Amino acid sequence: MSEWLFVPAAYLIGSISSAILICRLMGLPDPRGQGSGNPGATNVMRIGGKKAAAITLVGDLVKGLLPVFLVNWLGAPVEVLVATGLAAFMGHLYPVFFSFQGGKGVATSLGVLLGVSWLLGLAVIATWLAVYKVGKISSLAALVASTLSSVYAWFIVGDIYIVGLTAVMTVFLLWRHRSNIQRLLAGVEGKSTAP
Repeated sequence: MSEWLFVPAAYLIGSISSAILICRLMGLPDPRGQGSGNPGATNVMRIGGKKAAAITLVGDLVKGLLPVFLVNWLGAPVEVLVATGLAAFMGHLYPVFFSFQGGKGVATSLGVLLGVSWLLGLAVIATWLAVYKVGKISSLAALVASTLSSVYAWFIVGDIYIVGLTAVMTVFLLWRHRSNIQRLLAGVEGKSTAP
């Protein structure tokens, strides 16, 4: 039963906004009021450059990775693993510490997948890099990599609960990227430099 305590803890960890904290520490504007208004690494790069974006990216990834890795390492049931990963991810999207206004979840979802399986996480990273190298559009790379994550989970992990986790995160990622999708379909989504 104590293993389930990781779920609320993961949500609270996920609710720590790396983007907002890094911008405050580095004397940068609040990312919620600058650029795209999204507290994530890509917007932080627009505001403060690659160094700030890289730190934000690592922070968002770690808060998804750490709780899931610990639960996995402790050998908790897969249901606890999935709930912990989803809690960390939802904390990033809807952070209790920042009026439930969070980021889009790309880096945190990647951290969750790495915590579940290094091979699964690396497959998603490789897909992101391949798509980005061709198109130079961060949002497109994230959407393709996330959409394929369920397929990778099925073949790499082979657990229906993990496939379900990737599917749920993908649905939320698609929803959070709906404005990006509209711009992609209209052919006006801007190219970017990855952090």
